[in-house]
Amino acid sequence: MGDADVARLLRAREIDIAVDLKGHTEGSRPGILARRPCPVQVNWLGYPGTIGAPWLDYIIADAVVLPFSDQNHYSEKIVHLPHCYQANDSQRRIAATVPGRAESGLPDKGFVFCCFNAAWKITPTVFDVWMQLLKVVPDSVLWLLEDNATMTANLRAAATACGLNGQRLVFAPRAAPALHLARHMLADLFLDTLPYGAHTTASDALWAGLPLLTCLGTQFDGRVAASLLRTIGLPELVMASLEDYQACALALARAPEHLATLRARLATNRLSSLLYDVEQFTRAIESAYLRMIETSHKRGQKQSFAVPP
Repeated sequence: MGDADVARLLRAREIDIAVDLKGHTEGSRPGILARRPCPVQVNWLGYPGTIGAPWLDYIIADAVVLPFSDQNHYSEKIVHLPHCYQANDSQRRIAATVPGRAESGLPDKGFVFCCFNAAWKITPTVFDVWMQLLKVVPDSVLWLLEDNATMTANLRAAATACGLNGQRLVFAPRAAPALHLARHMLADLFLDTLPYGAHTTASDALWAGLPLLTCLGTQFDGRVAASLLRTIGLPELVMASLEDYQACALALARAPEHLATLRARLATNRLSSLLYDVEQFTRAIESAYLRMIETSHKRGQKQSFAVPP
């Protein structure tokens, strides 16, 4: 259907709230909501930033990823859920059989730093930090997601230019979700990227029981992992600077007993944390939607607000 047809359909069905899950991403359809078919129109989840358009009234976030102090940078009014804004649940299957290190292209021994973020999130600055870690942690490797052949060749060449053997970068091919989650268990520490950090890949790692280290970014797309970590009860893995991030990664690589303690806490928290409590999340987001539509019915002024716990 064309944009105008979809807008007419929404009006005909008297839909109260439309949620844009795409924003400025591939396959987006801004022409639908630009026609204002619904009294309340919301930006959530798909695009971690403002759409910058007058036809979206609210953006759903949380206090970590998008503080109210950033309101002047957003055309939408900011709505805080009481915990992480990202939807997760406790039903995702993890394959029972974990592939071996050799099967996954990893060395039998040595520390495995891991980052399964998309290749375009890897900046020279962060890559240099990773290379410094490989230099000082003997027999360590960096395990990355294999996006494409060009990425593999270029990153290995960049590692060689840093004075390292390019084979210390290991690339994981795409895999079915349950198997992908299971293979996280072969890694020791997930290293986040900056300025655009892990989102789904962060919740994947935490659900699979892999500790994740992040650096708090200055905007929404660089603060999602921090929100996830704080919700799951591991705020000490959120660093304030890349220097702290590098120092913490090195300290954890050199202190297996401390890393084991973090992994044990994560294993306990993942089953009790609000991060994977879909019923609590549902109640919170429905509360937000109800307030939005009540404001609309009363023809009130749209305002930023926080959903109470």
